Amino acid sequence: MRYYRIEQNNSVSLIVETNESTTYNLTATEQGPTSFMEPASAAALTNGTVDDVSRSLLDNAPTIELTTVREHLVRPFDPDEVWGAGVTYAISQESREGEGGLAESYVNAYEGERPEVYFKATPSRTVGPREAVGIRGDSEWDVPEPELTIVLYDGKIVGYTVGNDMCSRDIERENLLYLSQSKIYSKSCAIGPCISTDETVGDPLDVEMQMQIDRDGDIVFEDSTSTSEMVRTCEELVDYFARYNEVPKSTALLTGTSIIPPDDVTLRAGDTVRIDIEKIGTLENTVEQL
Repeated sequence: MRYYRIEQNNSVSLIVETNESTTYNLTATEQGPTSFMEPASAAALTNGTVDDVSRSLLDNAPTIELTTVREHLVRPFDPDEVWGAGVTYAISQESREGEGGLAESYVNAYEGERPEVYFKATPSRTVGPREAVGIRGDSEWDVPEPELTIVLYDGKIVGYTVGNDMCSRDIERENLLYLSQSKIYSKSCAIGPCISTDETVGDPLDVEMQMQIDRDGDIVFEDSTSTSEMVRTCEELVDYFARYNEVPKSTALLTGTSIIPPDDVTLRAGDTVRIDIEKIGTLENTVEQL
């Protein structure tokens, strides 16, 4: 199933799209969940799945048109924290070739036993569908990074969404110690448009991904790949994220950059970034200068 959140008349509702493509308003039932984490919590108590909990509510849930849902989308959930994983695709370390010590560090992260896992964002730095992502005023080379994103409840995988790990590449390239400044700033992350569960996604390392950057009606950049190119499993990344860590109830864990625009492409204010992941959906955001 796919889970959306919408906002109408200052009220937030949790919507589920079944695998039969019928959409229901779960918030309109007696139980009234408004967040994906509520059925996730119920599932954890019963050793069932989020979809099992939702199916038990469908008989009393009114239907809603998917077109209406798409018109009123907001961020699919409010993660307590957002984390990222790096150099999980060959393209990530290959793009740093010829950069001296920086390149060596990326090769080691790609080939080593321990993956790169880092803190990315708070809820206040994370936007949802059709909201603007930001580019720093002190950066001259800014790119979106499309990533399959794991949704965790209490440290366990409960679904997947689309993520955009915005990055100031020139700041990152200047010095590895500047990585946090290149990655963590206002509006530096986007997630959405929904959360898809295992039942819908199937094998998360076998889905197609596409990204497109539009500017003034023209396509500045587009490319596609597959998560089958990822050299780490989702379970492996979650394991390292959780090790000796204070794991919050809800987390978004971005799994690494799969598509990197060439060096002569940088985002500008007014651009539109579209990221599509098979079996999940399309995350669309405009770009603004901070």
